[in-house]
Amino acid sequence: MRLPHPLLALVLLPCLAHAISDGQLQAARDAYRKNDLTQLASLAAGNDRDTLAAWPVYWQARRAMDSGDDNPARAFIATPRNAFLQERLLNDWIQAMGKRGDWDGILQLTPALAPEARDTDSSCYYDVATLNRRQSSSAVGKQWQNVRLSDGCARLTEEQAARGLLSPAQTEVRMRLLLAGGYSTVARRLSAAANLGDRFFNAAGAEQLAQQLVSRGKTDPVGALERTAASEALLNKAQLGFVYGQLALRQAQRLNMAQAIDAYERADSAQLTEEQWEWWLRAALRLQDWPRLEVLTRKLPEEIAAKPAWQYWRARSLLAMNRGNEATPMLIKTSFEHNYYGLLAKEELGTVLEAAPERSPTSSAVRRQLQADAGIQQALALFELSARTGQPEWREDGRRVWRWAMRGRSDEQLLGAAEIALERQLYDMAIYAAERTVRTHDFALRFVTPYRDITRRYASQLEVDEAWIYGLIRQESRFLNVARSGVGASGLMQLMPATAKWAAGKMGMKSFQVTDVDTNIRLGTWYMRHVLDSLSNQPVLATAAYNAGPGRARGWQAAAPLEGAIYAETIPFSETRDYVQKVMTNAVYYAGAFHQPGNTLKARLGTIPAR
Repeated sequence: MRLPHPLLALVLLPCLAHAISDGQLQAARDAYRKNDLTQLASLAAGNDRDTLAAWPVYWQARRAMDSGDDNPARAFIATPRNAFLQERLLNDWIQAMGKRGDWDGILQLTPALAPEARDTDSSCYYDVATLNRRQSSSAVGKQWQNVRLSDGCARLTEEQAARGLLSPAQTEVRMRLLLAGGYSTVARRLSAAANLGDRFFNAAGAEQLAQQLVSRGKTDPVGALERTAASEALLNKAQLGFVYGQLALRQAQRLNMAQAIDAYERADSAQLTEEQWEWWLRAALRLQDWPRLEVLTRKLPEEIAAKPAWQYWRARSLLAMNRGNEATPMLIKTSFEHNYYGLLAKEELGTVLEAAPERSPTSSAVRRQLQADAGIQQALALFELSARTGQPEWREDGRRVWRWAMRGRSDEQLLGAAEIALERQLYDMAIYAAERTVRTHDFALRFVTPYRDITRRYASQLEVDEAWIYGLIRQESRFLNVARSGVGASGLMQLMPATAKWAAGKMGMKSFQVTDVDTNIRLGTWYMRHVLDSLSNQPVLATAAYNAGPGRARGWQAAAPLEGAIYAETIPFSETRDYVQKVMTNAVYYAGAFHQPGNTLKARLGTIPAR
């Protein structure tokens, strides 16, 4: 929710009260965590014109809402104070009403939020409220196939099933998916809503037999397939088709592609999720069964077929079948994408990445507008607060506000914001803004090159491609040196403690600080050299190893040499697959910036040697 200009002017008035201190802000956050409403009320008073003073007031309203008191939230929304937090609180309020079943309240409150400002959960609760008041609702999409839905969206699927908006077949598929995923509580709620009785939970019933077969497939897919074939007479067509689809996915993710294809042929395509469809395609691709792949791409649901990945691979299958006249339009369309598949498509068309024309700096008028923007000011204040206090939580708040402040911006504004972020060494935020442009691009802002002297020095010493190092750092940390992952990886190159210690020992470093920029790049580059040497000097394998470990990277090799792009596409871990594709794409853009010769993505992907 953006404030109109008169309200924005109020936000930007000089402080009428004393500025809230860093200590008061941290105390307010601590009071929020402890649910200390008295302390929150004290800290929330008297600072409502300061850039960050609205945060204690927001936390106070949020805690009161948890206790069933909506008055502080109502007052916060009614007073022009902080547009980001007002939008955040409106979403919180809608979700709290949803959990209480206050459908009338949701219908009154939600129109205050533009559709693009609504969280997924808020939008789902709004649809639930609409259904409960017998009003028209949005069309049923594909979300019912997702077993990991938020509370509001899970409730929506239950309401849709109860009212017949989900077909009986769709409801049954969702039940099977929930049970296969271990979501028995959600499955029981759906069963009750759809009046399905206990047939999905009857220990002696066919649905439970189907679930047993699916469960066995997680550890013993071959045995599960054999048992399924022997049990065909005990299952109906829908149950059998579901089981084969699940077992096909397990086999494909284990790279047993021939067995996966056989199981997919027995599956019920109407019950396949997006993940299952894509692994059917990957099974055909890994086998380089181009005719089968081309047929499958024509059977895909529309939303999957439109993805650049499957546009590209369908074009490749057509090229392999000497049907280039059909492939070319798909490649041309995909080639406009500034991503992995866009680069591959360009190269299939015989073109390579060219240096983008230099862009004129953002106009002074746009710069002044951006620097005066309340959202950008607040984000920058949060970043500064994090730097002063050493508390990463304030930086995460700053990132949320920055992302919100970039919403709906023109290309010129986005690039101007990226320049502002870059000047403050907020490299990740500069990249975020620059990546969102639609027509006007600045790849120097998308692919920033801080710490160049350090990186060039260690790249030269260890004979590691500097563009590849930059591609990896950009994907690992967006050049945020204080980055720390949920599993403990640290610094620009996101080194795990054990990896850093081992590498330091091999290099003879008796003591080190892993978050020191020079040390982190030195250790990370040495480890890149090590995995490259141990994996046939193949950068795709080394990149996969950096993310998932050398053992896994080797285990994903085929019995015969394999095109690098096919290896990357069939990596079983979705995180690692995305990681490898993005690191290698980044490296192409950085190599272009560094004027490296022979710079193509296909050359970088190369051929993966046989296991």
